[in-house]
Amino acid sequence: MNSLPATSRMQKISVLLFLAWVSFLFYAGIALFTSGFLLTRLELTNHSSCHEPPGPGSLPWGSQGKPGACWMASRFSRLVLVLVDALRFDFAQPQPSHGPGEPPVSLPFLGKLNSLQRILEIQPHHARLYQSKADPPTTTMQRLKALTTGSLPTFIDAGSNFASYAIVEDNLIKQLTNAGRHVVFMGDDTWKDLFPGAFSQAFFFPSFNVRDLHTVDNGILEHLYPTMDGGEWDVLIAHFLGVDHCGHKYGPHHPEMAKKLSQMDQVIQGLVERLENDTLLVVIGDHGMTITGDHGGDSDLEISAALFLYSPKALFPRVPPKEPEIVPQISLVPTLALLLGLPIPFGNIGEVMAELFAEAEDSQPHSSALAQASALHLNAQQVSRFLHTYSAAAQNLQVKELHQLQNLFSKASADYQRLLQSPQGAEAALQTVITELQQFLRGVRAMCIESWARFSLGRMAGGAALLAAACFLCLLVSQWATYPGFHPLLLTPMACGLASTIVCAGLLATTGLKLDPVVLGAMAAVGSLLPFLWKAWAGWGSKRPLAALFPIPGPVLLFLLIRFAAFFSDSFVVAEARATPFLLGSLILLLVAQLHWEGKLLPPKLLTIPRLCFSASAGQPRHSGTHALGLGVGLLLCIRLAGLFHRCPEETPACHSSPWLSPLASMVGGRAKNLWYGACVGALVALLAAVRLWLCRYSNLKSPEPSVLFVRWGLPLMVLGTAAYWALASGADEAPPRLRALVAGASVVLPRAVAGLAASGLMLLLWRPVTVLVKATTGTPRTRTVLTPFSGPPTSQADLDYVVPQIYRHMQEEFRGRLERTKSQGPLTVAAYQLGSVYSAAMVTALTLLAFPLLLLHAERISLVFLLLFLQSFLLLHLLAAGIPITTPGKYISQP
Repeated sequence: MNSLPATSRMQKISVLLFLAWVSFLFYAGIALFTSGFLLTRLELTNHSSCHEPPGPGSLPWGSQGKPGACWMASRFSRLVLVLVDALRFDFAQPQPSHGPGEPPVSLPFLGKLNSLQRILEIQPHHARLYQSKADPPTTTMQRLKALTTGSLPTFIDAGSNFASYAIVEDNLIKQLTNAGRHVVFMGDDTWKDLFPGAFSQAFFFPSFNVRDLHTVDNGILEHLYPTMDGGEWDVLIAHFLGVDHCGHKYGPHHPEMAKKLSQMDQVIQGLVERLENDTLLVVIGDHGMTITGDHGGDSDLEISAALFLYSPKALFPRVPPKEPEIVPQISLVPTLALLLGLPIPFGNIGEVMAELFAEAEDSQPHSSALAQASALHLNAQQVSRFLHTYSAAAQNLQVKELHQLQNLFSKASADYQRLLQSPQGAEAALQTVITELQQFLRGVRAMCIESWARFSLGRMAGGAALLAAACFLCLLVSQWATYPGFHPLLLTPMACGLASTIVCAGLLATTGLKLDPVVLGAMAAVGSLLPFLWKAWAGWGSKRPLAALFPIPGPVLLFLLIRFAAFFSDSFVVAEARATPFLLGSLILLLVAQLHWEGKLLPPKLLTIPRLCFSASAGQPRHSGTHALGLGVGLLLCIRLAGLFHRCPEETPACHSSPWLSPLASMVGGRAKNLWYGACVGALVALLAAVRLWLCRYSNLKSPEPSVLFVRWGLPLMVLGTAAYWALASGADEAPPRLRALVAGASVVLPRAVAGLAASGLMLLLWRPVTVLVKATTGTPRTRTVLTPFSGPPTSQADLDYVVPQIYRHMQEEFRGRLERTKSQGPLTVAAYQLGSVYSAAMVTALTLLAFPLLLLHAERISLVFLLLFLQSFLLLHLLAAGIPITTPGKYISQP
């Protein structure tokens, strides 16, 4: 009597261990893949110091005995750094002139920063405009790290753009505070997380609401000029966000962008008027933006930013060139450090802008060139020290190139020391030294870019193979779980995995290689997977045909294989927007043709299943094909309409993205905006109506369960809240001034309320997922039987196919006690309505709830795409269901 419960417990334990093992397989595969794809750079905690020069030798030329001298004498005692987020380089360019007969080029963002061009024309030796090239990823937090440390961001840091953490590497802010400088900051609150407690005075403003164009900028302007006039500062940093938010909300070609740039122009004019001779003004953009206002990638528009330098005293010995010079963005870090008399941050790999270290009023070109060579040599010493320290701590730099670069630096350093001993009459040798030092610095940067952004193809392939094997394992187990003696087999992978881990660790220790936990985990996964697959295939592979392992229609499986293979072709990835609809259309036509050829089309109404002791007949009535043809035509129409909403990848410059992907706030015409808003709200209502009609058709809205009540009343509230939020977001700038505070508050509360309702609905669905109406009545004169096709655990695939009747058996056991109590009152009748949708109703409800938070994260017109997506899902599922025959192998057992 006790053997059956013990066996059942062992089966449950084996299943739980199997699930834990599968989770481990997926984790090991993901970890192995990401270790080869999301490469990281080791962050060193070393810091530069004035008391420790970066290399041997005396202080650079011109620094002895001067006040404020550290590694090099300071040229400025104060700095005003204006960071205009997303200030693309062409935003700082003037309106181009057009010849006679040529149409004028009219772009809203051109010619709005007139003060820059005016200063360059009036004071050419005091100012310079550069085209700054940012390193991808072009997200704000990564650019701030690069602008303060002089290092390169890695791809894994891109995911932490909205979860900033304090910078542990040496940086300009830390050097300024160590030198006792008073640093005042105002603007983007991202700096608060990166540099906690580093500022003498700070005015932080929230930056996450990209639809808000004015809060941060107006807050800065409230404190900027009073702070400058107060004089209690050495470094003043102002981070404006209006241009970036305007790009996200409207795009760069909107009139609002012209207004924002004009405001920044007025800010620059006000700062220039207040500058003193010992102050340097730096206006820089951290990155650019695409034609749609986005950033984060590596396109030319995203990595191109403006850099403007100005000082009331002469700064440059020559007039600006016709075309602005292109400089790496991280070159600003060592340049500012030496100009302010600070040590260069330890991990910097940027190259100083040598032009800034030439004496503008010095008539001796040799002295200017020697000053530039001194700055470059200090910079090269610091970079060489960093390479030596980094290569000793990590092994991800290329050894051959590192050795060549160190030889180049040794030669350039020796030549520089010889020049210091005889500084006169060596102009040609001095230029050679400058060239050698620049080659070394640029070579180091190129090597670091290649090393830190180099993918490990072996690990990526191994991780993908391990994930694919784990998916195949789940498919095998789902098909073989009904065989006797299968559950004990699930316990064998543990021992195999442990043995393979011990063997791998022993081999690595013997050969002296580093023990990598990721590699050990992957070897354990492979060691546990291969024996299982071999034993399972040898034991059961001959008993069932291979086709039975894939309970998927042939065309669907073929489509999945083609889609998987397409990811290995660059051309298919680039042309994904055209290739995927073509494959989907081909799949639909193939499915309809297959259903017609095989005669598997179902009648409009499902066949009724016999109740007692009858098997289904071999010949089922077939549908004519009109039903399947209508489903196929509807699917093709939805795919065609969905193709109207497409975004072009950066690799296809000839492609034009759909203009309907931009938010409604970017539209200028009020009538067109209202029509689109009505279409978006109509799509929401249509989606809600389609889901409710579908659930109502299968009687899933008659149950008093909490999840069903939420569908009836919660979903309309979510639609109303989303529509109200879209209305406020699209017309916030048109609201009266006295209502703008109320609109801003509602724009924050409404999305949170909708997300909270969605979370509540999902929790209710997880708590009570069954949406079937069950009624139990007593006193009826007739007896109602409850059908169960089998008893006990499933023993065959046919048992697994009859899950719905199993629910009937569970209901009977649940009401067994009530049957005993009500024998005197008469028989008990238990009725369940529409059990056929017991799973699909819960799935449809969950997907609908998840759709609303996703809609809030996208532009309003994406709601039309979501409606098409749901329609395609419904039509495709009905088309696939048309090919599933309704048969009843075996016999039913009747129980009272």
